[in-house]
Amino acid sequence: MKTKNNYKYITLAVLLAPELVSAAELNQANTAWILTSTALVLFMTIPGLSLFYAGLVRSKNVLSVLMQCFAITCLVSILWLAGAYSLIFADGGEMQKYLGGMSKAFLPDINTASLTGDIPETVYFMFQMTFAIITPALIVGAFAERMKFSAMLWFSG
Repeated sequence: MKTKNNYKYITLAVLLAPELVSAAELNQANTAWILTSTALVLFMTIPGLSLFYAGLVRSKNVLSVLMQCFAITCLVSILWLAGAYSLIFADGGEMQKYLGGMSKAFLPDINTASLTGDIPETVYFMFQMTFAIITPALIVGAFAERMKFSAMLWFSG
């Protein structure tokens, strides 16, 4: 009985082995899906969350909430490009368990041939950035009508 179960796992391993060792090539389907997912997450932030939170506040604070979500998108995009992506995804040497390096700050070595897995690194950069954007934007609803705009920017940055 146990031998039969082992054969299932061995067969599965043999079938998946070529996929595991194949060289990284651009996969257009994965790239299209990640781009679609990136757009959907970004739309969840700018019109989605901002309009949702605008509907929860008093009419005098609607513009403030919309502006907070938009400002978070701008600020986090700049911070992500300037160094956050690098601190998370670059090689940090001995400090790798805690922080990455700064070798990818402002994306100096990224070109059209740069791949992360089987998608372009620029697409991966944008995909991860949308989640960095939506994270502080989710918190806007907790302090809507209670926090100054400048304090919100310091908190988000």
